[in-house]
Amino acid sequence: MPALEDLLDPQNRAIFQSLDSPLAIQAYLDSIPYMGEDLNRPPVRVMQDRQCHCLDGGFLAALALRRLGYAPLLVDLVPESGADDDHVLAVYKINGFWGAIAKSNYPGLRYREPIHRSLRELAMTYFDAFFNMERVRTLRGYTRPFNLAQFDRIRWMDDQTGNDRVVERFYARPFTPLITPAQTQALVLLDERSFQANLYGVNVNETFKSH
Repeated sequence: MPALEDLLDPQNRAIFQSLDSPLAIQAYLDSIPYMGEDLNRPPVRVMQDRQCHCLDGGFLAALALRRLGYAPLLVDLVPESGADDDHVLAVYKINGFWGAIAKSNYPGLRYREPIHRSLRELAMTYFDAFFNMERVRTLRGYTRPFNLAQFDRIRWMDDQTGNDRVVERFYARPFTPLITPAQTQALVLLDERSFQANLYGVNVNETFKSH
């Protein structure tokens, strides 16, 4: 970690060192703009550019959690294929209970308190807030924790090529389903009041676009 902090300019080093709790990490992610783009920035570049999306925000959050003594773990929330974007969580455990930090365009897809007994329980808290602009609830599964520490040798923290290699590995893993095909077929659209409430503060230009 000291070697990494040497790569940051004095201002960003002070900011990084001030991230002294999961909530402080979440607050930092909330303070910078969400950018729904294809570029996946390493954590050092996220701090330099002051912008990110859920994946590179998750990498930064996992790194900041690591500085506090937690393992740098990521979980991917997987949507129905072709219906939405995935969503990346930096997860951590306190006294055996899971919590999460996340960067999102949507207010309901961010921080979770460490009160969840399992990753499935944690993932299900995102279900109702995980929808597309057609009001379809799109969350279908989650991946097991992915430990970034195993890739330190390829410098995922500051090197773009190394970071891209880790991202490729991250997205190559299978997911565990959250609901059955029959349950998927029976889902109803999100009601209009809930839809509008969960769009508070959302930049609609940065929402999922089908290709």
